[in-house]
Amino acid sequence: MKGFVDDIEDLTESNKDFRRVLYTGKHLQLVLMTLQPGEEIGEEVHDTHDQFFRFEKGKGQVVIDGVSHKIKADYGVIVPAGARHNVVNTGDKPLKLYTLYGPPEHRDGVVRATKAQAEAGEEHFDGVLTEDGPGTKI
Repeated sequence: MKGFVDDIEDLTESNKDFRRVLYTGKHLQLVLMTLQPGEEIGEEVHDTHDQFFRFEKGKGQVVIDGVSHKIKADYGVIVPAGARHNVVNTGDKPLKLYTLYGPPEHRDGVVRATKAQAEAGEEHFDGVLTEDGPGTKI
């Protein structure tokens, strides 16, 4: 297995897509995200997924079960399974971040340039892992 090895800070800061799935393992998934000024991920709950966020550029707010936290570059956030949460870009520049889902949440390799594209397309994890290549499910 090759795993994933790369400059995550550079990849995150250069990402322009709303959502870009970089790597999907059996128990963990790495996803890049960019939120435009005023944009938000949207309130959500992952009943069976823990989630980690790392913010590389910009500023915003994270809301976890109704409690709001200001965030900026270099902040990390963990959202436990079952917690209602949202990330909002409150700045005037893009908010650049990466997130880790455990277990995976999205289909491997999915790229959505905008939030509208992400909301319009079915992209829930289908069992295909990065290491296995196309068409192989767990």
